[in-house]
Amino acid sequence: MKLEGSALRLTIFVGESDSWHHKPLYHEIVRRAHAAGLAGASVIRGIEGFGASSRIHTSRILSLSQDLPLAVVIVDAADKVRAFLPQLDELVTEGLVIIDPVEVIRYVGRSADGPGTPEGGR
Repeated sequence: MKLEGSALRLTIFVGESDSWHHKPLYHEIVRRAHAAGLAGASVIRGIEGFGASSRIHTSRILSLSQDLPLAVVIVDAADKVRAFLPQLDELVTEGLVIIDPVEVIRYVGRSADGPGTPEGGR
């Protein structure tokens, strides 16, 4: 897949303990992004934060480290990102969903030749 130039970054902020049908919500978001053919998704775990509830979640206090903030970040062409948004309406009942315009400079994956080999061989 080729991705360069103008794109959108979709970021979904949820809690680590948020779930969808007894599975982690972030896992379901990543699974659906993959099924939708999006370019990629990364889940980033925060060490501290708060959201609309104003409750601070931190890794420094054991009792509050159960629900640390997570960000699911997806970058792809605008039409593909926008087509994915209805799925988030269904999944994200608490959290924050944002879109930022970005410019993709480089997007290179591994080929079937093995790790470290750019797509296209060599």
